[in-house]
Parts: sequence; C-alpha cells; structure tokens
Amino acid sequence: MDFTRRKFVQTAATSIAAAGTLLSTTGATTGPKSKKVKVATIGCGGRSNRDIPNFIKACEMLGLEAEFVALADAFEDKAFEQADKYGVSRDRCIVGWDSYQKVAESDAEFVMLITPPIFRPQHLDTLVEAGKHVLMQKPVAVDAPGCRRVIAAGERAKKKGLAILAGTQRRHTIGYMENAAKIENGAIGEILGGTVSWNGTVPWIWERQKGWSDADYLARNWLNWAEMSGDHLGEQHVHNIDVANWYLGRTPQSAIGFGGRARRESGNNYDFFSLDLDYGDGVHIHSQCRQMSGTYPRVGEFFRGTKGEVQGGGKLKGVDVSIPEFDIMDKDGNVQELITWIKSARIGNPINEARQIAESTAVAIMGRYAAYTGRFVRFRDLMDNPESEWYDFKVSVQAEDFEKGSIVLPEENIVPVPGDGAEIRRRT
Repeated sequence: MDFTRRKFVQTAATSIAAAGTLLSTTGATTGPKSKKVKVATIGCGGRSNRDIPNFIKACEMLGLEAEFVALADAFEDKAFEQADKYGVSRDRCIVGWDSYQKVAESDAEFVMLITPPIFRPQHLDTLVEAGKHVLMQKPVAVDAPGCRRVIAAGERAKKKGLAILAGTQRRHTIGYMENAAKIENGAIGEILGGTVSWNGTVPWIWERQKGWSDADYLARNWLNWAEMSGDHLGEQHVHNIDVANWYLGRTPQSAIGFGGRARRESGNNYDFFSLDLDYGDGVHIHSQCRQMSGTYPRVGEFFRGTKGEVQGGGKLKGVDVSIPEFDIMDKDGNVQELITWIKSARIGNPINEARQIAESTAVAIMGRYAAYTGRFVRFRDLMDNPESEWYDFKVSVQAEDFEKGSIVLPEENIVPVPGDGAEIRRRT
C-alpha cells in the first residue's frame, strides 16, 4: 500500500471528523454526548511527561477534551511537579503507596498506570474491579505469578467491557502494522530466524539521598533494580521481544543465554544479555540487549523468511501481497495507541492487550532467569506448569510490601552468578 503523506492527512481528517461525531454522541461513563474524558494517572515520573501530553493530544484529535481528575504518586514532589506542569490543581494530587486505591474510587473513566513494573499486576487488578479503562505501560510484571495475574485481570476486563492497553506502541505504528499484515499474508514466507536488539545506555540513576527509606530508594531508583523493573531485558527490550511474538504469531518455547555486569554502579541489574529464544519448528531468534555508555547503539528487529526479509517496521523485501488500509490518525504510535484506546472504549468495542503484553513480559522473565542461572528455562514452566520451580517463584520484594511498610533493600551491586544454585534464585 502506498501510504503517502497526502493519503495519511486525508485519512486522518476523515477519521477525526467521523470520530468526533461518534464519540461525542456515545453514552460513555462520563455521560451521554459528553466530550469530557475523565482521566487519572498513577505514577508521575519520567514516562508521564510523554503519556500525559499524548493523552491530551489524542483527545483533541478525537474531538474530545481531557480532564485530569487525579494525579497519583507515592511521592508528593512528583505529583506536584506534574500538576504544575500540566495545569492541574494540586488538590487533585493523591500521594502515598495506597494512592491507586483512591484513584479506583474516583470518577476517572480512564487510568494510566505509569508506575514501576512491580506494581502493575496489583494496580490493574484493583482498577479492573473498579470498572476503569486502563493503560498499563510495559512491562507489566517482574515474575511469572505477576504475568498470570495480569492475564486473569484482562479476562475479567473483557467480561466487563473494559479497554486494556499495553504501552507497546510499535503495534500501533503504521510501518510495523503494515509489515505485520504483509507477513501474515506471506510476503516473506515462513520466518526462519532473526535478531531483536536494544543496545543503548543506562537511561538514568537516582543516588540515594539522606532521609530516604529503603522503600523510597527502591521506588525512586526503580529502573536499576531487577525486583522493580525486571532488569532492562524486561523494562526496555520487551518492545523488541513483543515484535518477535507478533510477527511469528507465537511465543518461544524456551530460552538459554547469558549476561553480566561490569560497569553499572547502582542497583543490581545486569549490563548486558544475550539469549537464544527457541520458537519451535527450527526457528531461533537471537535476543540481545545492553546498557553501557560508549558502545555501539542498535535498536530494532530483523527477520528472514523463506521468501524475503524485513527490518522491523522498516524495509521489507519479499513478494507483493495485498493488505487492508489501517484507520490511523497519527503516525506517532505513542499517540495512536491512546487514540485507539479511547475510541475503542467509547464506541463499545474495547481493545484488550492484557494477554499479549503479559506473554511478552513472561518471555523477558524467562530470558532473565536463563541468563541469571545459566540454565535452560521453558516458557510453559512459568505459565502453565504448577510443578515447576519457576511457576510460583516471586522476586524478593512484592508490591504489597510497600503498603505494609515491610521493605528491606536487597543487596546493592550484588548480582546473580550463573551456576550458583539457590542463591541466584533468591536474588533473581
């Protein structure tokens, strides 16, 4: 399909006009013919600097108006910072480890979960019970029980007619959407193998400040702790793993690999991972990710098939196939995913990405366990086999511990060493 800029603008203009009429006359939870979209965020850290303005833009493109009824965070300074930045009254800020419960009790129609990944299963559970449409940023868990909890919440959301969006914007970016459709229609034949990569640098580190509790330090510096983030294999590289699952149409059966730490000076994450993801039928995907300054950056995906090859959401070499046009209003997948989320909820055909992101998260967890231990780990042992040691294994810190005040900081700068048995699993 020749998706020219003119075609994009014409399609977007038509979609905006149609959506504006449709959504403003739909009986949403804010009332019939309401153009107000009541929204709350749980988590006011760095990611909210993208999701808040993108939500506002998405509403505007749909002819709607975003109204932030709550900005929730464990820390007052974070909540106030975002309130002041986006013109939200400070009296709409909710602070504390239990702030998600107060958001659930609010009149918000949509809720964006922008918390550290460890909290997402618990928060999603509560919000689905409260009848909210939820965006949960990726990844959605840090251990297998958390992934299964997200899947279960997603199934309950389906029964309630709730829209559940994952923060995997590639699935809402036109280049990736077109290539996925072409692959499904045989453009590169059967996928034989490929590589998925996220090689960059450590995004940020928060040094511990005087007066911070263990809980404060873990939550503020969450990116650098495996217990909070799932390591960067999960927190960041899950985007690329998700593309592999999407394009192949299935999850891998097993993982084996390695990783290590040489330079990071905070938390307990690895610096790099290298994995062999076995998708069955002789198909192997090399998964690699690295966070080290001064190294060559590469982020993306490549797959070779029996009839061609494809670079993620970019160039595809293969046979010509016909694909449908997509209802896209913004080329930026970060905005388009929110448009799709809001629109699907308002017209009564709610999107539900809970299972797909939980499974992609579980693949990252499987790879993390394989690298940390040096062992062969199977996907079904995390998700389907109660007899497996990995099925009920949880990281040493749990979301509920923050509300109980029972957080004990894991050993810092101490990382798993493959082959060290139970001691590794305790620290995983």
